[in-house]
Amino acid sequence: MRQVGALARYHLELLLRGHGWLPPFLAYALLLVLGVTAGDPLLGGLGYGAGVLLPVSAWYVRSALNAEPPASRACLVAAAGPARVQLGGLLAALTVGLVLAVAEVAGLWWVSGPVANPKADQPPVGVSLLAGLLASVVSVLLGVLVGALCNRPVLARAQYGIPLALALATAVLVAPGSPANAAVSGLVAADRSGRVGPPWLELLAAAGLLVAAAAGSAALAGRRPE
Repeated sequence: MRQVGALARYHLELLLRGHGWLPPFLAYALLLVLGVTAGDPLLGGLGYGAGVLLPVSAWYVRSALNAEPPASRACLVAAAGPARVQLGGLLAALTVGLVLAVAEVAGLWWVSGPVANPKADQPPVGVSLLAGLLASVVSVLLGVLVGALCNRPVLARAQYGIPLALALATAVLVAPGSPANAAVSGLVAADRSGRVGPPWLELLAAAGLLVAAAAGSAALAGRRPE
């Protein structure tokens, strides 16, 4: 596990030095600017931000797994093993996504101000922020899952990765029973009703699904050569 952590730090360094973190961040910031206006209710903004964060997190997986030149990655795989390298890349993308989730919640709170809901029955801001943060984390977890399924070694043909990731991210967001759909829909419904609850069950479900997907992609990495 220590070696996976070191590989994650290595992938994070590649993302920072190669500016691979910048395009997804700029796209996410642009979508937030287009979708959220100063003074909008906090819960609605948090729901929108959490939903958009899912495909952005999948994008970060692609950036992390492809940040290294093929020859350098082959040397890294030979030294550390393909499964550990795969897990390190996924952990790096997860870390960036979680940092972005915290920044998103803080930014939307600052933009929206202290009003969580303009109706008479306003939920406490602290509970609203917690629900928004957990919903964003759910989206990050499932976004990393989408990225793991739509990149190597699961997807053999890289040219199909982007359209498949967009399609799968959309399906995860809108499919009934999806943890992301339930978490984001809960925020949107709370924006209308004033009753909000943190999506703990959705968080546990998303974490379990990501662990299974990460383990499967790591196992497959050992069977498919770079």
